[in-house]
Amino acid sequence: MADLDAIFKAYDVRGVVPDQLDAAAAGLIGRAFAEEICRPDGATEAVVGHDMRQSSPSLAAAFAAGVRDAGVAVRWIGLASTDEVYFAAGHLDLPAAVVTASHNPSTYNGIKLCRAKAVPVGADSGLRAVQQRSREWSEQPPPSRSPRGRCVARDVLAAYADCLHALVPVKGRPLRVVADAGNGMAGLTAPAVFGPLDIDVLPLYFELDGSFPHHEPNPLHPANLRDLQAEVVRSGADVGLAFDGDADRCFAVDETGRPVSPAALGSLIAVRELDRRPGSHVVHNLIAGRAVRDAILAHGGVPVRTPVGHALIKRAMADTDAVFGAEHSGHFYFRDFWYADCGMLAALHLLAALAGQERSLSSLVADLDPYVASGEVNVSVDDNDRVLSLIERSFVGRSDVTIDRLDGLTVTAADWWLNLRPSNTEPMLRLNVEAESAPQMERMRDFVLTQVRRTT
Repeated sequence: MADLDAIFKAYDVRGVVPDQLDAAAAGLIGRAFAEEICRPDGATEAVVGHDMRQSSPSLAAAFAAGVRDAGVAVRWIGLASTDEVYFAAGHLDLPAAVVTASHNPSTYNGIKLCRAKAVPVGADSGLRAVQQRSREWSEQPPPSRSPRGRCVARDVLAAYADCLHALVPVKGRPLRVVADAGNGMAGLTAPAVFGPLDIDVLPLYFELDGSFPHHEPNPLHPANLRDLQAEVVRSGADVGLAFDGDADRCFAVDETGRPVSPAALGSLIAVRELDRRPGSHVVHNLIAGRAVRDAILAHGGVPVRTPVGHALIKRAMADTDAVFGAEHSGHFYFRDFWYADCGMLAALHLLAALAGQERSLSSLVADLDPYVASGEVNVSVDDNDRVLSLIERSFVGRSDVTIDRLDGLTVTAADWWLNLRPSNTEPMLRLNVEAESAPQMERMRDFVLTQVRRTT
């Protein structure tokens, strides 16, 4: 049996197959999902989809069987991106699950869960209960309910694409676009979404292949953008788009092959959404970048700062009726998409902005992110809380900074800020630094790293 304690994370289930996650565990989790989430919410059906990893069809089938054992019917949508599953949860008003390990290497798999209307299920909103029930049933399986839930197949890809086109029409000049699916689920959804548009799409790695033969499906790492950058320059494309394995994240490179920062892309989308709904709230996590906050304020919006984590962003969006949410990791959230993250919707916003005027992408985003960022630097430590307290002491008493503990430790000055926060799953601290100049960023980054290493 798989390790049910190891695979439950803060926001999803994830682990190595089959050592940590296998079909038996997926079946127990499906049954627990039905009993702890679906039935208490009054749902008699649940959506189940999966990505293109080799283990995904069997894990999804086992999960669906567990749901049906609880007397809950399954709407089987088969191969689907995570945001396509969120669409199904919203469009059909049903709880949903997708078997995927997102950007993790091919040896991994996992399960993301949500309630009807794509409301997230995290550790504090049902996932711990699912974990506890799964653990109990691993020792003594429950009897099946009667009658057993039925399973009905339903294809939602066309409806998903129609929904995105209605939300963000792309009009104006024709564009040449290189799209890198990374052998992930964008290879299925990109043709449906981009096909009807007046754009010339040059596909990279659209073949669905969970072994990821070309590069890992994580565009946050610069090495995984190199093929896209080279093809954009070679083909003279207007823009390059990159998606992660389950296609809920979007990254971009401009016509010169230079990456567009998530802060710049988030700022661009925030401005577009505020133009449509002036004065709205816009949510951003505390390491999304100062540029996002600046853009929100400059266009009359109300910035809402949150800790890192998709469930926290979605909750803050719902609480404030925010029109948009941005994360540093390339996740972008939309009120009109049930507050869920959608990589393809972010891509359509970028294409619409670019097609609607004559400037190049590099020119369009030039003023949207003037800051220099360190990127996320991970440091292994023996005691997260002890190290954070020691680092905080090095800034206490300084009149030129403010300190807060919204998520780890954040220190903010007039022309730089840093955040040092603990990993949810391991003894590790994650450092992000941003400043108005590279030397300034490097000084603060190196100062904190030196202090951290002295404490370990």
